[in-house]
Amino acid sequence: MSPADPSAGPPGETPRPWPLVRSGPGPDLIVARVRFDDVVNPRNGRELRRTVLCVPDWVNVVARTPAGRVVVIRQYRFGTRAVTTEIPGGVVDPGEPHRAAAERELREESGYTAPSWRSLGSVEPNPAIQDNRCHLWLAEGAERTHGQELDLGEDICVQELDERELVRRVKAGEIGHSLVLCALARVFDLRL
Repeated sequence: MSPADPSAGPPGETPRPWPLVRSGPGPDLIVARVRFDDVVNPRNGRELRRTVLCVPDWVNVVARTPAGRVVVIRQYRFGTRAVTTEIPGGVVDPGEPHRAAAERELREESGYTAPSWRSLGSVEPNPAIQDNRCHLWLAEGAERTHGQELDLGEDICVQELDERELVRRVKAGEIGHSLVLCALARVFDLRL
């Protein structure tokens, strides 16, 4: 075991912000823009370059039907190269309020709309490298009122699950998207 870093602060000390020396653009990656920040570690004075993905805010929607069933979608995900079970969600467009984005994403991806909406708060998807938030919404009384309005990069199947089946799929690892689990955990008891 290596000795403790003598420049480290005492245990429990609050970390300090890292002063920004300079910031510059990186490549545009379609789903995100890269930003390079040169910062100084306040603990040891060392300057380091850090990569930040500048990503639009996102929304995720837990939509429940009048019968209490949950609207889920199944789609292929390029990162894991697998079909996943998730809840409707997507990108907040520039200038769009996140509730409007939640309503739009629910309608476009599933064809469902809902009369009652409640914010479940928001989370930071990955603050180590991303600058965005994911806003979580509960839509009550959701019913299929439209056809799907999928974009060119989407191929989505829609299902309704009762709470017991939803929780079973979470426990079996069939629903594993961390942001989806975060939203569902604000509505359902998902403890294993």
